[in-house]
Amino acid sequence: MSKVHSAILEFEKMVKDKESYLKFIDEWVKYSWKWARESKYVTVFKIQASILHAIREYLDSQGFTEVLPPIIGPVTDPGIRGAKQATVDFYGHEYKVMSSAILYKQYMAAVLGKVYFVSPNIRFEPNDSVFTGRHLVEFFQVDLEILNGTLDDAMNVAEGLFMYVTRYIRDVHGKDLEKMGRELPHYKTPFTRYTHAEAVELVNKLGCSNPRNTEILWECEKVLSAHHDSPLFIYEYPKGSRGFYNREDPGKPGYLRDFDMLYPEGFGEAISGGEREYEPVKVISRIREAGEDPNKYRWFLEMLKDFYPLKTAGFGIGVERFTRYICGLRAVWEARPYPKVAGVGPAP
Repeated sequence: MSKVHSAILEFEKMVKDKESYLKFIDEWVKYSWKWARESKYVTVFKIQASILHAIREYLDSQGFTEVLPPIIGPVTDPGIRGAKQATVDFYGHEYKVMSSAILYKQYMAAVLGKVYFVSPNIRFEPNDSVFTGRHLVEFFQVDLEILNGTLDDAMNVAEGLFMYVTRYIRDVHGKDLEKMGRELPHYKTPFTRYTHAEAVELVNKLGCSNPRNTEILWECEKVLSAHHDSPLFIYEYPKGSRGFYNREDPGKPGYLRDFDMLYPEGFGEAISGGEREYEPVKVISRIREAGEDPNKYRWFLEMLKDFYPLKTAGFGIGVERFTRYICGLRAVWEARPYPKVAGVGPAP
């Protein structure tokens, strides 16, 4: 079984002294041009460019069409685990900066069938997210959607995408990774798949206490991730743990047709996705259950009726987290030029 990667252990050592760490990250963020030209980070940014190239190459070969993502809109993804949305005044209307373009990719899947965005996102993460090493306020995500896709379709694309990109990076940047002390494992497929209930049972056995009907806690994700040599899937999350757009399983009320994929070696969540709720009445009910006003989502609800039945499935994968994993970095702030970290500013 895999162990926690040394870079993560180094990060955990850094954050033990919070005062010292906050001083370090303040300097890191405010003066990013000073470290960005170091040979290590020149290499990281070149590898990141290759990751994006390989992602596009794989998705294009699978019949996906790249579409321009929205930047602002009347609504954005509300299912962002405690982060806040950014708001702008759009000629007298309140618009949101995209925290995720999920609603819009369903729209374009109806038009083109299989689509993806390389999408910038803004999420005002809580201040304590600075201590996770996994969160940025400003980040990029590759978001894809498949018309008439299923949970299995999305998971299979996720697995194929990961395998293609890691093989490509090994072939093109093997020597660069070696210089950084990073060796990408040779992964085994198919990746292990756990239901949420099975994952919770396993992490509890591994010594990380996780409630049964909630998201997998960050610390428990790390424990589960470190327990595997290849990525793994968790599916069938409890209904209340996710956004309104995740489809409830008609055969298992109270559970969702969705998934997360975790990286091995303790790096945690890589991908989140699943099937989408498409019955307008159910979507309205789910929006209300989440404590939101359906009127805010008027355009989306009208679209669901116009395109009925708009059955889709898809996922999003964070570019900086993927770069962190590929390069074996301490935290996502090493995988981003001009990083924005919660509570730290002013910064470039």
